[in-house]
Amino acid sequence: MVKEIKNASSGKAKKATTTTTRLDLLNAIEQIVELSDGSNLSDDFFKKASKPIGYVCRRFEVTKVQAVLLSIMIDKCNDNNIELDDISSHLHCRNVRMIKHIEDLNELERRKLVRCSRRRDSVSYRVPMQVVEALKDNKAYTPPALTGITDEELFIELDKLFTERRNDELTYNAMAEEIDLLLEGNKQNGFAKSFLTDKLIEANCSKNDKLLLLFLCHQLVNNDDEEIFAGQFEDLFIHKMVAKKIKNELSTGNNVLQRIGYIDFNNNEGMADRNSYCLTDKAKQALLSSMGITSRMASRTKELTLCGNIVPKRLFYNQREGRQIEQLASLLSAEKFCNVRRRLIEAGMRSGFACLFYGAPGTGKTETALQLARRTGRDIMQVDFSNIKSCWVGESEKNIKALFDRYRTLCADSETIPILLFNEADAIIGKRHEGAERAVDKMENTIQNIILQEMETLDGILIATTNLTQNMDKAFERRFLYKVEFTKPSLEAKCAIWQSMIPKMSDDDATELARRYDLSGGQIENIARKHTIENILDGSNETCFSRLTVLCDEELIARQGQRQKIGF
Repeated sequence: MVKEIKNASSGKAKKATTTTTRLDLLNAIEQIVELSDGSNLSDDFFKKASKPIGYVCRRFEVTKVQAVLLSIMIDKCNDNNIELDDISSHLHCRNVRMIKHIEDLNELERRKLVRCSRRRDSVSYRVPMQVVEALKDNKAYTPPALTGITDEELFIELDKLFTERRNDELTYNAMAEEIDLLLEGNKQNGFAKSFLTDKLIEANCSKNDKLLLLFLCHQLVNNDDEEIFAGQFEDLFIHKMVAKKIKNELSTGNNVLQRIGYIDFNNNEGMADRNSYCLTDKAKQALLSSMGITSRMASRTKELTLCGNIVPKRLFYNQREGRQIEQLASLLSAEKFCNVRRRLIEAGMRSGFACLFYGAPGTGKTETALQLARRTGRDIMQVDFSNIKSCWVGESEKNIKALFDRYRTLCADSETIPILLFNEADAIIGKRHEGAERAVDKMENTIQNIILQEMETLDGILIATTNLTQNMDKAFERRFLYKVEFTKPSLEAKCAIWQSMIPKMSDDDATELARRYDLSGGQIENIARKHTIENILDGSNETCFSRLTVLCDEELIARQGQRQKIGF
């Protein structure tokens, strides 16, 4: 703008050029901050700063006071803990003056122009980065319309809400309102539709139950976390007493989400962990299938030993057991297994295969199951029944049922049916207790009945290993289609094992050790390992026959000692 200014001394007019800066949001905010410094929000200040204040008011659609407070906080955007005292110090006014404007700050928070953290007795504010980024482009930030978004975008928003709640930047009611708007705005498709129209949730769940379920879904989708502890969600709810009540319900298995089968205890080596919770396969299928999250994502690496991770190992069998193992390997091969199952189903017969490997310890039962899995390209789900029994009445039965449910799910989700391995199954195939009265005996009978029923309807591959068969219940014996006895190796097999373990051993030494000592393959492996360790320590690479005989004698003594009764 060019103005004509009269020179007072000469009376002559001269031209001077002054430039009026065009307002944008950052310039207007900067002017407000400078003019408000020490102003005490006086009338004179509002008069002097009327132009930039008016500009900010129009762009953000806020009041004059809100425009000033927002400008001061934007100037402090690098501070994530802006307190009322910081604002009052800038304005040179008392904190009591700022209390009068709390509702203005609340309105800025509702507009998502600032976030407020309310931790214990302290209140602080921060300016979200989205607001700052918009200002760089001379735009007034407006929250995006969260309707018609994808499932992935919805869970990003849920992550923000739960994070802000955890940081006390959202009250319980504000978070609940935001979640309702988010779900209702996207109820036509995907996760929101599944969640809002699920009949089990609608008929049984309270507002807090739904919030807990949403949180578990969020943890799985956003953080790949299936092991949820009470401490992770106790700050979600309106009061700690509510969280305590929910925690008590969960630990006793009485929460409604557990009753409808959507949340369960995590499984820790076959036992229910009452302090850790997860979504069930049922919940994943009902709520998260639109995102491709089904039971297949249920910690497959925890459940399965992958066939590719099984170390190849050469095993030696006697003639009869070797023939049976080769027959099993042929049956379980990919090209034959599907055809055999199909033909059995067409003939109206059961399509599952249950196999029993029994015999003395160290004869290769478990290793054979592993090598069969490796040879036939099948992953293997190992179960140790010594870990699956729970001290809680009724919990062991649930564990067994859940185990077979997980196996069925793995079968359905796998291109090649995995093997279910009951390792050291002595405890569960024994004779059932007649006229059981003790709770423990009744529980064991119930577990056996469940397993018998599951074996009857098995549509997969089950292999059980045991050292004891004398006490096996006849009902189990009938359900095992293949029964392979693992005996101590023959003279020829023992010679082969000795020379495979100690390649430098001569034929004569191998034959003499095989003839002199009735050892299992596992015992021979122990001796070979000890011999190798001694050579490493001595720096030797020789095979000492006399030393091997000493080690064989020690192994036999140790084995006899294990059978001695220990007590007083």
